[in-house]
Amino acid sequence: MRQRIFTLFMCAVALTACNKPEAKPDADVTDRVLQISAEDLLPIQSNALAMGAVITGTVQPSRRADLRAEVQAVVLQVLKENGDKVKRGDLLVRLDDTAIRDSMNSAGEAVRAASQSFDQAERQLQRLKKLRDSGMVTTQQLEDSEIRRNNAQSDLAAAQTRQAQARQQLQRTEARAPFDGVVSDKKVSAGDTAQVGKELLKVVDPTSLRFEGFVSADSIGSVKLGEKVSFRINGYGADEFTGTVTRVSPSANPATRQVEVQVGFDSGKQPALSGLFAEGRIAAGGTALTIPASSLVMESDKAYAWSVNGTSLKKSPLKLGVRDSRRGDYVVISGLSEGDQVLRAPAVTLKDGQKIKLAATAKAASAKADTAELANDKTKKGG
Repeated sequence: MRQRIFTLFMCAVALTACNKPEAKPDADVTDRVLQISAEDLLPIQSNALAMGAVITGTVQPSRRADLRAEVQAVVLQVLKENGDKVKRGDLLVRLDDTAIRDSMNSAGEAVRAASQSFDQAERQLQRLKKLRDSGMVTTQQLEDSEIRRNNAQSDLAAAQTRQAQARQQLQRTEARAPFDGVVSDKKVSAGDTAQVGKELLKVVDPTSLRFEGFVSADSIGSVKLGEKVSFRINGYGADEFTGTVTRVSPSANPATRQVEVQVGFDSGKQPALSGLFAEGRIAAGGTALTIPASSLVMESDKAYAWSVNGTSLKKSPLKLGVRDSRRGDYVVISGLSEGDQVLRAPAVTLKDGQKIKLAATAKAASAKADTAELANDKTKKGG
């Protein structure tokens, strides 16, 4: 009896298994369409290689002026603050000119007195010359009068010199901007006593910035005028600046054994601040096709890139060369050509031959929506 029940149970299980629907195999991953945007693609192109000497230094203006006191006086006014723009000739600092103005007034009085004495001596000499022709004046009297005239003339010249010096000293109580620029460092305030040579403030021209760097003496032989330089500046993140070597110092620093190199910024892009640290390399390696490390897939000792082949992906094997020490990109020797597009940051689940579809960008989608809305409006008006 038990045997018969067990047999019936097994038959029921078999029938149930037969009626269960058969599981479908997973679809081939290559049939799945991968949707990507234009931002996911990276065009392969030639770039300048930075294989030259390393340059480290700071960004400094080529036009800068340290305004210093030329007379000893008390600071009355400081008319500009740090960051203020100035025009050539603008008054920046005014010093107390009381004592100097008194000296100039005294020199002016001395000039007037000396001028009167000279005029009187000149008239006396002319009278004696007329009397000498008539024989009423001796030669000695005429010579004495001429000597007095010459002494008076010398006294007048000396008084005029003192007056000019006092006028110059008066002008030096006003510090004016030597060129159009920006006040970068104010050193004094009203009430300070300015000694001769004391720094009052600095004026720089922000449009004349340049990269003043240093190169090791071991690498200076590869540095030449006119070579391109790529560098980054602290405070500007990953932004890259380019310039040209404009000057190489003829001597090395005896303490550091480094040589100063000046690099002018290329037109169109330069920082707004001076004094920032910068570091870069001279682009002495020529140009070559490069690919960033983020676009590479490394498998053992082989490298690949996912390139776009029409409407599908292709796993392209690459032969790589040296790595650019500045950008971190690799030189592509073979496997890709100029203009090829690769995935910027490929995923690990991609398959060779997988279908792709380029998604519309936000700008294109917005334009399409505007067109559709305009068409709907025309349809409603027509209806």
